This record gives sequence, structure tokens and C-alpha cells, in this order.
Amino acid sequence: MAIKPAYVKKTGTLLMERYPEAFGGDFEHNKRSVRELTNIESKGVRNRIAGYVTRKHDQQQAAQ
Repeated sequence: MAIKPAYVKKTGTLLMERYPEAFGGDFEHNKRSVRELTNIESKGVRNRIAGYVTRKHDQQQAAQ
């Protein structure tokens, strides 16, 4: 498992706190949500954030 940069974790966590209904377990949907909710221009960074959010959402669902 790769170590994510702090800005990916920080941004992903902030987005999940502010817009919990915008994210789910689907990576493609989360990619679109990150693109709409942020002004991040880098495709790679957007994808990393979407992947982080997807993984965190799945972990939260498994814990419940």
C-alpha cells in the first residue's frame, strides 16, 4: 500500500466532512464529485483524492 501525500489526505478528509452526500463507494462517481467541488487542475491529483475518498468511504461502511 502506497503512502499518500498529506495534501491528498487533508483535501479528501475535508471534502468528506463538508460534502458527505457527494461521495460513495464508486470511484468514477467520486472522480466527478472531486472535479466539481474543487479547482484542482491536475488529473493525477484529482484521481488520487478520489481514490482516497473511495477507500475511506468503503472502510467507514465496513466498520458500521
